[in-house]
Amino acid sequence: MPEKFVIPTARSGPFELGPDSQRQQDVPRGEISKHEWRSTIFPGTVRDYWVYVPAQYSPGSPANVMVFQDGGGYVNENGETRAPVVFDNLIHQGKLPVTIGIFINPGHFPPVAEGKNPVSNRSFEYDTLSDQYVRFLLEEILPAVAENYNLTTEATGRAICGASSGGICSFTVAWERPDAFSKVLSHVGSFADIRGGHVYPTLVRKTTPKPIRVFLQAGANDLDVGWGNWPLANLEMAAAFNFTGYDYKLDFGDGEHNTKHGGAILPESLIWLWR
Repeated sequence: MPEKFVIPTARSGPFELGPDSQRQQDVPRGEISKHEWRSTIFPGTVRDYWVYVPAQYSPGSPANVMVFQDGGGYVNENGETRAPVVFDNLIHQGKLPVTIGIFINPGHFPPVAEGKNPVSNRSFEYDTLSDQYVRFLLEEILPAVAENYNLTTEATGRAICGASSGGICSFTVAWERPDAFSKVLSHVGSFADIRGGHVYPTLVRKTTPKPIRVFLQAGANDLDVGWGNWPLANLEMAAAFNFTGYDYKLDFGDGEHNTKHGGAILPESLIWLWR
């Protein structure tokens, strides 16, 4: 039996970006390209996505892959996470394998008439407990990127990350297809009853452990609304992983519903995830 789960004391911020999240002299920079995708698995939706390719990439060797939900935020080099900068630094240091990053925005439906706003499909795509989003990745996005780059097809070489609803989406992807994605990084994950996600702690406890490694970042001052209590939901997930014997880590701070804490610890999170 695993050791009893102990609710951690929230460690205090402020959570600030360290040197691995800053541009460093003489560190080679990867290339980032922007694309648009019109999905058939989510019919009628349009979205932007970005592909990050490290300077060390060689077509002769399959590269690892890491997918990011709400990709426009994670790919922003001046944002709270600065994932491309972190990738450049850690790959250069040999602390992260050569990894291609795919940063995907949620889909939206274009305006139906002039003067109308697009309609977001984010909650449906991210909060729904089904295999639809992972099929979108495996049948649409990954093959599109693989047309230009040599990507691994091994689950151990694929990771996925997201914040809030993107966090629970990341776990759902690996939960549904652990043969395709083996590593999950969740920032302030929405394991709440938005579209039924509150059932995950019980499902984890009652299901034979799957080959998934999970890093959870949560904040004691996160949301407490009608859908649920985010800090408690993440603690429930951590307790379930502990009970079932998963390879997991919880970083519990005093932050709110944002990616400041997750961004500050992104380098150490990635090193732990890819160890």
